[in-house]
Formats: sequence, structure tokens, C-alpha cells
Amino acid sequence: MFYDHAKISVKAGDGGNGSMHFRREKFVPNGGPDGGDGGRGGSVYVEATNNQNTLIDYRYRHHFKADSGEAGMRQKMHGAKGGDIVLAVPCGTIIRDAETQEMIADLVDAGQQVMVARGGRGGLGNTHFATSTHQAPKEAQKGEPGEERWVTFELRLIADVGLIGYPNAGKSTLLSVVTAAQPKIADYPFTTLTPNLGVVEVGNVRGGDGSGFVLADIPGLIEGAAQGVGLGHEFLRHVQRTRLLLHMLDGAALEREPWQDFLTINNELSEYDQHLASRPQVVVLNKMDTAEAQEHWQVVKEKAEAAGYPVFAISAATHQGTAELMQFAAQRLLEIQQAEMEKAAAEPLTDMQGPVLRPQPEDAFTVSKEKGVFVVRGKRIERIVSMTDIESEESMDRLQMALEKTGVTKALEEAGVNVGDLVRFNKIELYWGE
Repeated sequence: MFYDHAKISVKAGDGGNGSMHFRREKFVPNGGPDGGDGGRGGSVYVEATNNQNTLIDYRYRHHFKADSGEAGMRQKMHGAKGGDIVLAVPCGTIIRDAETQEMIADLVDAGQQVMVARGGRGGLGNTHFATSTHQAPKEAQKGEPGEERWVTFELRLIADVGLIGYPNAGKSTLLSVVTAAQPKIADYPFTTLTPNLGVVEVGNVRGGDGSGFVLADIPGLIEGAAQGVGLGHEFLRHVQRTRLLLHMLDGAALEREPWQDFLTINNELSEYDQHLASRPQVVVLNKMDTAEAQEHWQVVKEKAEAAGYPVFAISAATHQGTAELMQFAAQRLLEIQQAEMEKAAAEPLTDMQGPVLRPQPEDAFTVSKEKGVFVVRGKRIERIVSMTDIESEESMDRLQMALEKTGVTKALEEAGVNVGDLVRFNKIELYWGE
């Protein structure tokens, strides 16, 4: 089974707690604080590799957790850092936040790496809270909780040229003829249930380096594929990275007209992704060794040329016209790549497509009332509260000052908070006092 999507939970390690310790040595009667800091928690990374072809590793295991940092110790000794974990995925994997569907990364090249969950900071030991007027602080920070989230992996094959068309059009046969790939081939619909890749060696193409290109056999698309009929969504995602499409038509089909098949499949591409419909295509009428295909050829040729598509007549089974088709595909692919580079060089940075990301400042926060509970959201204030030892009176006094300094106290009062109301900071709930 070809697994090209997965959903997993990742949890970074918590930071270690800071130590609240005082020197106790024989000839140091009034030793000061010497508690060390906690170690940072381990982070979770995802890295692309050429050693995997599917996401089967995430089929049965869905939870991954990095190590937490160790607590600080006496004599200002810091706790050890938690170990990171690196999850390997095939090249071409897109990573999204499962809740918001926001793209985190698109890992195309081997070795590309992205952090999907950051380890929590280690808490400060009591040495950091000593002052000239407060030389014996009885407070230390707790470690910051590590980030936790659900993410999705979506594998999109990395191929230069894609073979598309109805089932039984002969895509797998062509792939086996022009590459060293050995796909399953039989004379019934949906023989190919998983995408297959092969490398086409075409020799020295004019203006190129003769290194060839990667050809993908995309399983047969049918009417309704954009709505998921016939596993349409599973297959259509693999077309999205290709630069050129070879649209194969079954010249020997008895119940369908080849050109109508072409229009139907293109309609499915448009409904799934508008950009796919505008992708350069080459029309290929297959099975020219049959009388039916020879009868269809003139009509297909005229309609394809009228619509502005290059058109080829081949027989994958007898190798008729396959070499010429691959030469043309390599040349066309080279032209597309050169056009893309010229366009990228000509466009100023201000005209680049894509969303403009404006990250919120760390100090930003919001206050809302949900089901009778005041909820404070903000990266910095949530971190301050999570690292506060609520059992320590000195730590709570420091938290109160932090709330006033950041403006949270004023914002809560303006929102109508009263003594005894419940206030939530992420997972921590506190009752509002005087």
C-alpha cells in the first residue's frame, strides 16, 4: 500500500525546573543562593530524505515526544538539555498544522529540515533573583512547557513530467518502455493503484545537458476525480509538482471518444486546482497499432492542433513513436525551466506572489470572556505564567508585578474582572485576588 498522507502528534520536551538551593558548607555560615538553571527541553524536527518513498512509518505510530530538560542543581550546576528527535519523511512532503491547515514547510530537497515543536526553556535558579536588598530569594522558575501540536504530512511526488489519462490508456506500458521502472501492467481498469516513477534518458537534447528527466505514471483519473471518485484526491495531488503533462488517450476505447476523454480529464484538473488546467500539456494518442486508434487519429490531431496542443501518435506496446515523444518532452521541459528562471529573474521582489506574514509581537496579548472565564492569550504572558511556581509567595508577587508591567492587569480590569473570578492563561487557571 502506498501511504502518501499521515497525521501525527508532536510534543517537545519541557524545560527543567530551576533549583532553589543555598550553599551549606562548613566554613561558609551564611552561604548565598547557588541553585542552577534547568536545561532546555528537546525539540521535534522533520527532515527530508531520499531513503524513504512513502509515509508508512507514520501509519501505526502517531505520537512523538522529545526528552525534557533536567532540573538545575546546587553549586550553580545547570540541568542537561533534553534530546531532540528528528522525524524522517520522503522528499516532496508538505507539512501543515492540523488545526489551522497553515503550511509549515514544503521539504523538497534531501537534508532540508524544519522545527515543528520547540522545546521549553529551562527555569532560572534562585541565583538570578538575588539582589543587594534581597540576598536569600526563596524562588526559582519552573521549566517552560514544550510546544505540542498535531501536524499532517502530505507527500507529493517530485517529477518533471506526469502521465495522466483514463485507466487503461497505456501509461504504465509507456513508463516501462522509456524507463527502467517495472510497474504492474494488465488489461483492466485501475491496474495502477499507486504512482510510479522512472528516469528517462534521452541523450543530448538541444540546449540541455543530456541528463534526462523524471517521469511519473499517475494512476488513472476518471470523471468525478476532483470530488474524490476513484481515489481522485489521492492521485491528483501528485500531479501538482509536475511542469509538463503527457495526456494519454486510449485510441482503442470502444465506448468512449478519445477527445471527449481529454476534455473530461482537463475538467477534473480545473475543479481540483485551477493551476493544473493551465499546466503545459502534450496530447498523446496511444495504441496506434490498432485499427480503432488509426480511425480516431485524424480527428484527435485536428482538434488538438486547433486548441494549441502538441500532439503525438504512438504505440507504447510496439514502441512506435515513443523515442520522438520523449525527445520532444525533454526539449519542452527545458524550455519551461528556462522560462521559469527568466521570469524569476525579471520579477522584482515586491511583485512576488504569496501571503505577507506579519507575526504578532511577543508582548501582544488578548483578553476575552468565554463561558464565564476570563481568557488571556499571548505568547510572552503565557510563558511567564507557566514558568511561575504558584506555590511560592515570592514567585506570585513577581507574577503580579509582571501582569501590571505588561498591561494585563489593566486589560482584565477594563474587561470587568472581579475578585474571585477565574482567569485562564493557556492551561493554567488562577483566581483573581485583591
